[in-house]
Amino acid sequence: MKVVLKQDVKGQGKKGELVNVSDGYARNFLFPRDLASPADAKALNEMKNRESSIQYHKEMELKAAQDAAKVLEGKTITISAKAGQNGKLFGAVTSKKVSEDIKELFGFDIEKKNILMDDIKAYGSYPIDIKLHTGVLAKVTVVVSE
Repeated sequence: MKVVLKQDVKGQGKKGELVNVSDGYARNFLFPRDLASPADAKALNEMKNRESSIQYHKEMELKAAQDAAKVLEGKTITISAKAGQNGKLFGAVTSKKVSEDIKELFGFDIEKKNILMDDIKAYGSYPIDIKLHTGVLAKVTVVVSE
């Protein structure tokens, strides 16, 4: 018997999957516990619509990431910091600070873990990569000055 799972079932599959199980297992275990529904036309149509919705949202996320990459690509972010006599910074410029400046300047909310850089501990210009989505990178330059 073909059923559509409403929840993850150990040994059978994940939520939303179409699986083939024995009739007794479906009638005596899955249906009474509301873990699955029969794979009739309505359930199959809902499953198809859910999958197309997920695919659409993935495509929209990718498009938004590509648009953000076009805006950020090649930009320069200037960060001012205090330093000692030899040019070594008090503290460091971290990915969190860069993330905050990007949000302030461009309006993109980028998590600090997606900014691929080491902590900056001296004045200068540093190229960094920003991972916006799988396979979508933007290269920006961070300039640390007084």
